[in-house]
Amino acid sequence: MESEILKTLKIEKTFKNAEVYTIKNSHTALVRATGTYITIDEFKKVFEYIGELVEKNKISKLVFDKTKLSVFHQPSMEWYFVEWKEKMYELGLKTHRKILPNDPVFRQSVKIGREQIAMKHPKGKFNLMDIGYAESLEDAIKN
Repeated sequence: MESEILKTLKIEKTFKNAEVYTIKNSHTALVRATGTYITIDEFKKVFEYIGELVEKNKISKLVFDKTKLSVFHQPSMEWYFVEWKEKMYELGLKTHRKILPNDPVFRQSVKIGREQIAMKHPKGKFNLMDIGYAESLEDAIKN
């Protein structure tokens, strides 16, 4: 079934360690990590580009496929939640799905990182978003 999903992807831009797609006939964008680590500078460039797509294409859902990542970077996550998601919420991007690597340490780091951000920023717009996790691209796009 995932091959059917792949047919609906349209590549928008390629970065050194990530690719950005839109999904045909939907208001969904996909960012796929293609390397094991994305520097904070590249991370910001990728998500600033997605912000342009959100505004231009009225993207309301973002899928972030992190399965190739092996390094968790808390400052990137904090910027993503506290600054970027704040702006995206105002533009109508309110649904986020993430596909994490099958790595218990990475998954635990994400959980702890999110808890810390939520404690430091209890009024952040990310608290109002529909943020969930999926085990496959198909599930992330459908749900």
